Amino acid sequence: MWSASKDHSRAQRVFAPFFLAFCFIGWCASCAKDKVDISASPNCPDTLSFNNVVLPLIQENCSACHSSGNGTGYTFTNHGNIAASADAILGSMRGEGYQLMPQGGPALHDTIIQKVECWIFQGKLNN
Repeated sequence: MWSASKDHSRAQRVFAPFFLAFCFIGWCASCAKDKVDISASPNCPDTLSFNNVVLPLIQENCSACHSSGNGTGYTFTNHGNIAASADAILGSMRGEGYQLMPQGGPALHDTIIQKVECWIFQGKLNN
């Protein structure tokens, strides 16, 4: 015959693993940084101009190290080579799959990254 204390102890043994698993999942989820999925449509109010928006951002933040003959493996001087490396540029700006850039920091502001993301999402137009 089971006593009340044995039933309580058995309930604790059954419940404890589920409770610990729930706490662990919650802990893991709370430590994850929210990241914007590039496949999702970014908030792009207007079509971004490569020549008026993207190229000046790249020149200001990237071209000091990534110009012709720099030895870095990336040259960001015109639409063709910037568009060809767009995914690597965005990944580096976010620090996702690439070294965080600009090297030596600080990280670029989210509004700058979003402009590059919008330009990519809009088809990397040469406008």
